Amino acid sequence: MKLGAFSISLNVKDLQISKTFYENLGFAVFAGDLKMNYLIMKNGNALIGLFHGMFEKNILTFNPGWDENAKMLDTFDDVRTIQKELKAKGIKIETEADEKNSGPASLVLMDPDGNMILFDQHV
Repeated sequence: MKLGAFSISLNVKDLQISKTFYENLGFAVFAGDLKMNYLIMKNGNALIGLFHGMFEKNILTFNPGWDENAKMLDTFDDVRTIQKELKAKGIKIETEADEKNSGPASLVLMDPDGNMILFDQHV
């Protein structure tokens, strides 16, 4: 399976304090806005999403169709293809992508330890 760009989305208590902390680790703002309560920080190929008040737990995120620069990939596995393969392997999908449509869609599953994994396709 080609899962696309990987990032971790962190639920932060104070967006400005977290922004400064990750800047001190060499990350720079790549996308988002403090006024919208989220920032995407980038250091090389590493991506960290900082989110305030949007969800309770941290989320592992894959973006099928995108590379780590949010550029569309020439070839990728559509989120619905990934979903079918996961189901065939007996993996429970918490929130499914509509397999009748194409284009942007998402699906959510939980790993064995309760960590949320989001497959968020924007193309």
